[in-house]
Amino acid sequence: MRLELERRPRIAWWAELGAPLIALAMTVVIGAILFAALGHPPLRALHAYFIEPLSEIWSLHELTIKAAPLIIIAVGLSVCFRSNNWNIGAEGQFVLGAIFASALPILWPSAAGAWVLPAMLLLGMLGGALWAAIPALLKNRFGTNEILVSLMLVYVAGLFLDWLVRGPFRNPEGYNFPESRNFGADAILPEIISTGIYGGRANYGIVVALIVAVIVWFMLARTLRGFEITITGASPRAARFAGFDSKRTTLFAFLFCGALAGLAGTVEVTGAIGQLRPSISPGYGFTAIIVAFLGRLNPLAIVVAGFVLALSYLGGEATQISLGLTDEITRVFQGVLLFAVLASDTLIRYRVRLTRPHYAAKETAR
Repeated sequence: MRLELERRPRIAWWAELGAPLIALAMTVVIGAILFAALGHPPLRALHAYFIEPLSEIWSLHELTIKAAPLIIIAVGLSVCFRSNNWNIGAEGQFVLGAIFASALPILWPSAAGAWVLPAMLLLGMLGGALWAAIPALLKNRFGTNEILVSLMLVYVAGLFLDWLVRGPFRNPEGYNFPESRNFGADAILPEIISTGIYGGRANYGIVVALIVAVIVWFMLARTLRGFEITITGASPRAARFAGFDSKRTTLFAFLFCGALAGLAGTVEVTGAIGQLRPSISPGYGFTAIIVAFLGRLNPLAIVVAGFVLALSYLGGEATQISLGLTDEITRVFQGVLLFAVLASDTLIRYRVRLTRPHYAAKETAR
């Protein structure tokens, strides 16, 4: 006897909608078991992970800071994944976008004016798009696997960043610390003014993320380009009959996704960091993959998923303080959530059957 997956003829709307919620519930249950195995009371540990980060005003500011890059990257990934192009290298495109954007205030520290920040945003998008073009062009020209190429380029981008901040981009007045000079006031995303008495450092990066999500949702739902992306990913043969060029779609999807990843990198260095350092991301490019699938590749739902995964970063920091755990707990929760999302998606699309292998049936016939 063996288990087989049989595709369901239809998927109920309530199952499609409920799968992410089931995945979240599974993650909480597995997390409680994990905390108990580590010797911590599950309810207290879950409270520290999910509730404590939301109990202070400053934490809500930090939540928006972490959610913004996740949302921007995941929205771009949704375009790639919908077109059946598996861009796993958004982390590298994030880094290259940050490098391109940072070149302006680092190499021309005297640059000032209202044009500086928009120019940095455009440079960041250019850097991310150029880095994403490499796996797209190699796939179109030589049929290479975009998963491997885009993933390997992540490490190239990380090493390139490390070399820059220790060499050409190092702050000449920084006492040999591996970091760039601090950006000027015109190269920093302004903070959102709090309406209450409590301050915070939330910046307009979250506004950029929301605008990007709405624009991409409109493109995918209401334009011919969005229809082409969806059809190419769902049925390449139907796309060919419709006259759509799969190679052109692949190039567009990668360039668009890379541009948004580069935009996210720019938002990070111009908002939360304010300079270039050897490490500028806690893994946003990889975590955004979970965000994209948790949001069902829908840009508007990705906004909600982005806040959920941003909470996982804050929860990891809270448990380090209150429970003395390492920061690896964040990656564990994110990994469990990814597997839970994949399992939920599989079970709503396929039914599990117990079948008898063909050779056993032949032996019985004899």
